[in-house]
Amino acid sequence: MERTNWTTEVEFILQGLSEYPKAEKLLFVMCLLMYLVILLGNSTLIILMLLDFHLHTPMYFFLGNLSLLDIWYTTSFIPSMLIHFLSEKKNISFTRCVVQMSVSYTMGSTECVLLAVMAYDRYVAICNPLRYSIIMNKVLCIQMAAVSWGLGFLNSLVETVLAIRLPFCGKNVINHFVCEILAFVKLACTDISLNEITIMLGNVIFLFSPLLLICISYIFILSTILRINSAEGRKKAFSTCSAHMTVVIVFYGTILFMYMKPKSKDSTFDKLVALFYGIVTPMFNPIIYSLRNKEVHGAMKKLMSRHWFKRKQ
Repeated sequence: MERTNWTTEVEFILQGLSEYPKAEKLLFVMCLLMYLVILLGNSTLIILMLLDFHLHTPMYFFLGNLSLLDIWYTTSFIPSMLIHFLSEKKNISFTRCVVQMSVSYTMGSTECVLLAVMAYDRYVAICNPLRYSIIMNKVLCIQMAAVSWGLGFLNSLVETVLAIRLPFCGKNVINHFVCEILAFVKLACTDISLNEITIMLGNVIFLFSPLLLICISYIFILSTILRINSAEGRKKAFSTCSAHMTVVIVFYGTILFMYMKPKSKDSTFDKLVALFYGIVTPMFNPIIYSLRNKEVHGAMKKLMSRHWFKRKQ
């Protein structure tokens, strides 16, 4: 059997739903619409945060990072996936596959850390409000965001370097819509125990460690909210972290469902669950943070009125 390594340009075939061409056409329409919502929603949030000084706060700074991350994450795989939905040839070069895998892995790891950082921000805002502006100063916010991106990049770099060193054999058919790292390394014609261990350790560190920190933060937050005497005060305090809680529940709820559900005999269902996890979560984030958010609504109204005023002139 012929063995190839990363020094030779290898091509992979993304199987997707090749056996269901009509379903791929339907998925094309659905994924295109959701991708447009992701671009529009997250771009709008970023523009509002840049233009409105009322949104120049730590919470919206981290939310801006999350929106940028979601755009990069989905752009790393959705455009090429849409092309493959309409094409009979579903080949992807080794280089493009590695770049796609590396970028999406970086963004996924970064989002886990960033959600924990945002939970800490809400903890300080509710449990230590008088010192909030001192603790969550501009320098610390930039450092925490940089650490989130840096850790995500480092995790992806380790996994990617280990993956590209593997020799590959045969037709190199990836049973997925995109270049997913575990499906990628399983094609290697050598022992992949080291890769599987590092992927498992990466998942534990970047999925469950941030989740533990988030849970600890919300235990203290809930304890503080319950000690507030007035119902109005408790409602106001809870509303400041409800959007973040919802994003965390959607993000981790989908991941836990993927990992804990029984293994399906038909891989089609598993592929669809993974696909919609990668698209639905980034689509919901700007919607969740916009609903019932007076500051975002106010910034949107200002932007629209300013645009309307300029048009009238």
